Amino acid sequence: MDFVYFVIFLLATFGAAATGALFPTGEWYKQLNKPTWVPPNWVFPAAWTSIYLLIAFAGARVAGIEGSQIAPAFWALQIAFNTLWTPVFFGLRALKKSLPIMAALWLAVLGCLITHFQVDFWAGMAFVPYMVWVTIAAALNLKMVQLNPDQKPLDIAKL
Repeated sequence: MDFVYFVIFLLATFGAAATGALFPTGEWYKQLNKPTWVPPNWVFPAAWTSIYLLIAFAGARVAGIEGSQIAPAFWALQIAFNTLWTPVFFGLRALKKSLPIMAALWLAVLGCLITHFQVDFWAGMAFVPYMVWVTIAAALNLKMVQLNPDQKPLDIAKL
């Protein structure tokens, strides 16, 4: 694994992580109806820190390997959808509109899992926790839509 590749992939994850700081949960989120199985707040930063380190590792492991072009393409796709979901869900408070993004993210992470395994066993293994986490997140996103059917997106015209 090339350290420069790792730093580049890690910086990309920092960009995605920055959306969490730009669009915090806040009082709006606290007021939403949530399922009983929603993880406690402290789990989210611990999980995301671990996941971001693992996927940066995975990206760095496959980068530059002959014939691995599809794996980094899926990596780029998942980080793009990862970055997009937070502003839509937490920033715009658009629960329903975040669902297609979550579905695309789930598919992109699945693509990463498969393609990274094809190139390097450990790179594929590094995506397993992310696949589990994004599956939980997708179920949580769907349940939040169901539990909050009258939730309207933020009216950005009034900002």
